[in-house]
Amino acid sequence: MIQEVEIECPYCGAVYTSTVDTSEGDHSTIEDCTVCCRPIQLLVTCTPGQVDDVQVSRA
Repeated sequence: MIQEVEIECPYCGAVYTSTVDTSEGDHSTIEDCTVCCRPIQLLVTCTPGQVDDVQVSRA
């Protein structure tokens, strides 16, 4: 149950699309910005098939 979400990088401000696996339930992950390559922490709140919230911060 993959959903697309828009992420705004807390470093460079670029907005890009990422994917979230909603079958994992609420979780935290770190990914690199697709523009500046700096690490971003994502705190994902979701239910199967739906992303409720994504909080973005510097990792």
